[in-house]
Amino acid sequence: QVHLVESGGGLVQAGGSLRLSCAASGRIFRIITMGWYRQAPGKQRELVAVITSGGSTNYADSVKGRFTISRDNAANTVYLQMNSLKPEDTAVYYCNADIWRTYLASDRQEYWGQGTQVAVSS
Repeated sequence: QVHLVESGGGLVQAGGSLRLSCAASGRIFRIITMGWYRQAPGKQRELVAVITSGGSTNYADSVKGRFTISRDNAANTVYLQMNSLKPEDTAVYYCNADIWRTYLASDRQEYWGQGTQVAVSS
């Protein structure tokens, strides 16, 4: 079994910063991509940022220049540094990972964390 455990959420004032972490554990052969999604009340879950094992990144337009995703491949951990936070960044943030549990393609699966709440006050 594979688990993703997030940490680092909380309440912060507008303009402040938070750093989210997500560690993958369990039977892991290789992790292809890791990323962060968020879901605000009454809205659909949306992509925030994603990073490949090679370090290529992609960001939602709404967070470009403010958020930075990074990854420690040896520790199977992904981070999201969030600066200049805005009230509209308030959401539950979910970690996502595309993981191979073995070398078999049939053992490739997408996993989600339990979510961590980020609240930004104005």
